[in-house]
Amino acid sequence: MRKLKTSRQPEILDAALAIADERGLEALSMRAVAERVGVTPMALYGYFRNKDELLDGLVGRLLDRLAPDDPGQTWQERLGAIAWATRRLAREHPSVFPLLLLRTSATPDGVQVVDQLYQALLDAGVPEADVPRVERLVSTFVMGFALSEVSGRFSDASRDIRLSRGADAPAHRRLAEHLTPDDWDAEFAADLADLMRIIRPV
Repeated sequence: MRKLKTSRQPEILDAALAIADERGLEALSMRAVAERVGVTPMALYGYFRNKDELLDGLVGRLLDRLAPDDPGQTWQERLGAIAWATRRLAREHPSVFPLLLLRTSATPDGVQVVDQLYQALLDAGVPEADVPRVERLVSTFVMGFALSEVSGRFSDASRDIRLSRGADAPAHRRLAEHLTPDDWDAEFAADLADLMRIIRPV
C-alpha cells in the first residue's frame, strides 16, 4: 500500500466517482475507495472523516464542473451555461447525480457555483431578499428536469404511458398530440426561456 500525499484529495474523489458510476452509490464505501486508490482505509481518514464527508466532497467535485467558463457573459448566458452543464452532468453520471438533490453543497467548489448563480440573479435585478428563493426555484427545475431524463421519466417509453393512461380522460384526449415533446432539448430551452422571463420580465 502506498501513502497519500496532500494533493491526492482529487484522486480520492475521482476514485469515488468511478465506483459510483460503475456500481451505484450503494457500492460506495471508504474501503472500496481505499482499494481503488491503493491505500489502507485508515489513510483516507486524514482527508475525509467519514462517508458523509466523502459524499460532500463528491457533490463539490460535481458542482465544480458547472461553473461557467466566461464570467463576463450576460446573466442570461451564465444561468443558461450552468443549466445546460447540469443536464450534461446528469447524463455523464446518472448514478451519482441524485446526490445534488439530496445534499446541500458544503465545500468551497460547491459554494462557488451557487455564488455564481446568486450573482447572476443579482445582475438580473432580483431583489436581494428574493435571490435565495429564486435560486432554489431555478436549481430545482434544472436538476429535476435532468433527473427526469436520466431516470426514464422523460423518454420514448414514457410517451406511450402518457398516451395510454389518459385514454378515458377528456383533457388527456384533447391534448394527446401535445403530451410528449418530439425534442427534449427544445423543451428544456423553452422552459429556461420561461424562467428567464419570470426572473426579469421583458
